[in-house]
Amino acid sequence: METAAATGLTFRDAVDTDVDALVALIESAYRGESSRAGWTTEADILQGRRTDPEGVRAVVEAPDSRLLAVERDGVLVACCQLEHRGDHAYFGMFAVSPTLQGGGLGKVIIAEAERTVREAWGVTEMHMTVISVREDLIAWYERRGYRRTGRMTPFPYGDERFGIPQRDDLRFELLVKPLVQDLADSL
Repeated sequence: METAAATGLTFRDAVDTDVDALVALIESAYRGESSRAGWTTEADILQGRRTDPEGVRAVVEAPDSRLLAVERDGVLVACCQLEHRGDHAYFGMFAVSPTLQGGGLGKVIIAEAERTVREAWGVTEMHMTVISVREDLIAWYERRGYRRTGRMTPFPYGDERFGIPQRDDLRFELLVKPLVQDLADSL
C-alpha cells in the first residue's frame, strides 16, 4: 500500500484559518455541479449545503476531536474528522478534491487516519455513519475493512444544515472497523 510520503501528502491538524478552505473542499466533494467531477457526489440525493463554517469550526475547536487537513505541495486536497469517543474513534467529514478522486488518495488517507487514532488514543475500533442508499461508497468502505452493522439512525429531515433531501428514504448506517495493530507496526 502507498504511504503518505509516497503520494507527497502531508497531514496536519486544521486550524481556525483553514475553515473557509475546508468548507469549500467539503462542499466541492459532495454538493453541486463541481462534485460531479468525482464519484462521492451526493448531488442527486441532497441539495443545499453539506456543512458550514460554524460546523467545521466546531470540529476544529472541540477538545476530543481533530480535523486532519491533507495537503500536497501546500495545497489542501482532502480532510477528515477524527473524534475520540471512549474505546473507539469516529471518522467523518471525509472529503477528497473531486478532481483527485479515484487515484488512491482516499485509501492512503483513511489508513493514516486509522493509524493516527490507534496511536494517539489507543482506540480499538473506528466508527462512521454513511447514508444507507450510498451503495458504492459503502462498498468502498467495505473493501477497506469496514462492516455494515444494520444499525440505522434517521436522517434529520427539515434541518437544512444537513442538506435538502431529494428523496424520502434517507437514513444513516453505522459502519465499524476493528483497529488491530499490524504485525509490521510491532516489529
